[in-house]
Amino acid sequence: MTAHPIEPGRPLVPRPERTPGALRAAVIRVAPHRLAELERDTDGAIGAAARTGSLGPIIQLLDTWAVTVEIARFPSTAARLRKAEHTVGAAGRGAPARRGARDEIHALRAAARDSLARGSGTSASA
Repeated sequence: MTAHPIEPGRPLVPRPERTPGALRAAVIRVAPHRLAELERDTDGAIGAAARTGSLGPIIQLLDTWAVTVEIARFPSTAARLRKAEHTVGAAGRGAPARRGARDEIHALRAAARDSLARGSGTSASA
């Protein structure tokens, strides 16, 4: 896939429907390196739903990956998340930088959930 200049604040792709196929297609476009993870999660959710007789695992899967895609649709937001995740992994336990990075991750995910709840397709930035 060839990289194209993206206007700041503009999503790479439109917000997908909250269905397995639409989320998978979006992941292929905005985070192809996470496709295998999505497929493992999907298989696990379907298995859990079959074992429990509940749609809860599938709903959780769709919610989790909708947030993941919402963040990945915006390159600057995705970069902020990657940086915070790296800091959490690299900083020592109890380090202020680690706490700050965890707060950033929480804020980015909360902003994405809020954006999805509002239905606005323009920003997932906190």
